[in-house]
Amino acid sequence: MNDLVSSTDLASEADEPKTLAEAAYRQLRRDIIEGLHRPGEKLRVEHLKDQYEVGAGTLREALQLLVTDALVVAQGQRGFRVAPISLDDFEDITRTRVLLETSALQQSIELGDDTWEANVVAAFHMLSRAEEKLVEGAKGTREEWELRNRAFHEVLISACPSRWIRHFQNILYHQSERYRRLSLFRQPIPRDVHAEHQAIVDAALARNSAEATRILSDHILRTLDAVRQLPADFIN
Repeated sequence: MNDLVSSTDLASEADEPKTLAEAAYRQLRRDIIEGLHRPGEKLRVEHLKDQYEVGAGTLREALQLLVTDALVVAQGQRGFRVAPISLDDFEDITRTRVLLETSALQQSIELGDDTWEANVVAAFHMLSRAEEKLVEGAKGTREEWELRNRAFHEVLISACPSRWIRHFQNILYHQSERYRRLSLFRQPIPRDVHAEHQAIVDAALARNSAEATRILSDHILRTLDAVRQLPADFIN
C-alpha cells in the first residue's frame, strides 16, 4: 500500500468521514471545486462555522487541510482565502501532469499483470456506467462521475512501481479538478470523453505503450484547450 497519502485522498473515499474536521473538509473542498466559493474569496471562519455547522476550531482544522491541498491560502493573521486560478497555472499543472502520468502509464503497461488488466477493464466499465447516468441527469451523478474518473486514471497507472510518481500525479490531478469541471460541464469545445477513455484502454490492453501514452497526453491536453476557450472571467 502506498504510504504517501495526501489529505486530498480523504475527500474521495466512499466511507463516512471519521471526524467533524474531515466532514467539514470534504464539504468545503467540494464547494470550492464546484465554484460555490469563488477563487480569491475570503473564507471567514465566523460565517462558515454556522454554514457548515461546526465549531471555529474544527473549521480552522479543515481549512488547514485545504491549505495543504493548495485549494486555500492562509494569510497569517488575516485568515484564509480560496486559492486563485489562472490559465498560466493550469498550463503548468497540465504539462507537468502529462510528463508524470504518461511515464507512469508506460511503466504500468510494461509491468502490469492480468490483475492490472482486469482492474483497468473494471474501472472503465464503472466509469462508463457513471457516464450513462450523467447523460440521464440523475441526482448526484456529477460527483459520481468525478470519483470514477479519478479511479480510472489511478488504476491505469497502478502498476507503476514509483510511489513518488503516483503521489505527485495524485496532487496534480486534484489541482486540475477545478479547471476540469469548468470545461466538462460548459463544453466549450466538442469532444467525446468516453471515446477518448476507450481508446486509452484499447491501447493499454494491447500493450502498445507508445500509442497509449500519445492518446493519454492528447486526452489531458484537450482539457487545457477547452479551458482556453472559456470566457476570461471563468478563470480569473
